[in-house]
Amino acid sequence: MEPPENYSTSTSFAEPFEDAQKIILRWDSTASEEARERMIFGGDRQEVDLYLQAVDEIQKSMSSTSISPPSSHHHDQDSNSNKVNSAIQIAMARLEDEFRNILINHTSPVEVDSLFIPDHAPAPASSLNHNTSSRADSSNSSASYRSTSSIREIDLIPQEAVADLQSIAKRMISAGYLRECIQVYGSVRKSAVDASFRRLGIEKLSIGDIQRLEWEALETKIRRWIRAAKVCVRILFASEKKLCEEIFYGIGTAIDDACFMETVKGPAIQLFNFAEAISIGRRSPEKMFKILDLHDALMDLLPDIEVVFESKSADSIRVQAAEILSRLAEAARGILSEFESAVLREPSRVPVPGGTIHPLTRYVMNYISLISDYKQTLIELIMSKPSTGSRYSGDPTTPDMEFAELEGKTPLALHLIWIIVILQFNLEGKSKHYKDASLAHLFIMNNVHYIVQKIKGSPELREMIGDDYLRKLTGKFRQAATSYQRATWVSVLYCLRDEGLHVSGSFSSGVSKSALRERFKTFNAMFEEVHRTQATWLIPDSQLREELRISMSEKLIPAYRSFLGRFRSHIESGKHPENYIKYSVEDLESAVLDFFEGYPVSQHLRRRSQ
Repeated sequence: MEPPENYSTSTSFAEPFEDAQKIILRWDSTASEEARERMIFGGDRQEVDLYLQAVDEIQKSMSSTSISPPSSHHHDQDSNSNKVNSAIQIAMARLEDEFRNILINHTSPVEVDSLFIPDHAPAPASSLNHNTSSRADSSNSSASYRSTSSIREIDLIPQEAVADLQSIAKRMISAGYLRECIQVYGSVRKSAVDASFRRLGIEKLSIGDIQRLEWEALETKIRRWIRAAKVCVRILFASEKKLCEEIFYGIGTAIDDACFMETVKGPAIQLFNFAEAISIGRRSPEKMFKILDLHDALMDLLPDIEVVFESKSADSIRVQAAEILSRLAEAARGILSEFESAVLREPSRVPVPGGTIHPLTRYVMNYISLISDYKQTLIELIMSKPSTGSRYSGDPTTPDMEFAELEGKTPLALHLIWIIVILQFNLEGKSKHYKDASLAHLFIMNNVHYIVQKIKGSPELREMIGDDYLRKLTGKFRQAATSYQRATWVSVLYCLRDEGLHVSGSFSSGVSKSALRERFKTFNAMFEEVHRTQATWLIPDSQLREELRISMSEKLIPAYRSFLGRFRSHIESGKHPENYIKYSVEDLESAVLDFFEGYPVSQHLRRRSQ
């Protein structure tokens, strides 16, 4: 319906617009010193309401001029349109300043210390949501991570300020200033997130910077990252998302997402780049446990990441986190395989003094004890059996291991048993560098006994290795102990036999004194040499040391006592008996206590009491 001829759009438009325009111009900071120094939203609420009403009126006027029908008052329409556009630009510039000012004034550093989730919070009993224990360091202590129930949103900005921000955002967006609104919001809030990152100790390091760091420095940073990542995902990012939803609620479904990503995308990439750098870095055995810590932490954070970054625009963050998790898993598998090769090929050829426990044995057993602490994670990651030798392969550089004897074991358990098999294989090679066969057997006994004790000392490791294989290992160190005794004592005890001492003849007593004296001299010399040498050998385990001494004594002492009882009188009836019967039974019993202590003893044994 056309307006009557005397109808003037300028007249109907003028009064409300002019009133609104006056308010807008009064707060034009480019034209007024007072407007530059004062903020509308920092003063009287009535002033705030008047200004917002004025903006609404201007926007209504803009709509009116855009839909007014063509008329003879074409010049008036152009003039009105110019005035409206000018007023809108002034109003939007002012609202942008007010928006920024409210955000800045109500953005204060988050007290991050109060946000840290306790490291020893109990983990849920169920394993369905991938809850696993992660270690804060290489000790047995564990840190539990909780699933999506751990998201804890906090109010970053007071509700009154949120309401003001919402009222400004609604008007800026409806006037076509969406991009400006998002940019202002993102720049202020991103600065706030960056400040929180600094307080959490998250540094701006490139992937290259991280990979150039020494591993000791990285270990500290990994511990800090795990704690910080929980706070960032579950509290900081979640709270930023909540703030965006509150401010942009009802304005448009994608706008809150856009503002959220404008704020946190850069910081999120910075956060996850650290874990990515570790996942693609050079692999080595000492990195295994920190990589597993990272894996466990990220695995447990993944449900929270999917909730916080659920939108289409956040796809890249979710994908990055999932890919890092996959690479950390692959790194752990690769390190285990490389560790097995390193144990098999460990090249040291210098025998350890005294046949004690080889550093390789300690290192390997401590390592697999730690692996067993991460059993829940590694059972899921290690899916294939180890690449082992076979008794039919004929390869002398690789030991045999038949899986048929270990049916029902998990792939992880098979890998641990394989590591023990190749450790023993390497130790057998090292034992051949001892010139003394007795010491070689003692070396094997010490080392296999240490392996057994480490397995028994770790319930998780013992469960995976199994009692059947443990019995096999126990039998092996006992066999080595038996082999040691044969190599050492058969020749010594051979001196205490009767054969070769008796002679035939009518004038003889039946015993050759010269042969008997020679026999005593040989026994004395051999025992003194064994005593001198083997006192410097070492059995570190006191119980094993005592058991072997008792076993030796049970063979040596009765044999010597019997020999002495049968032939003492023949020596004592001759000249200088002390040169032949140098030691009493008690002297030998005392001397046995010197064995395997690891340090030299007096050159001469204590002589027997006269």
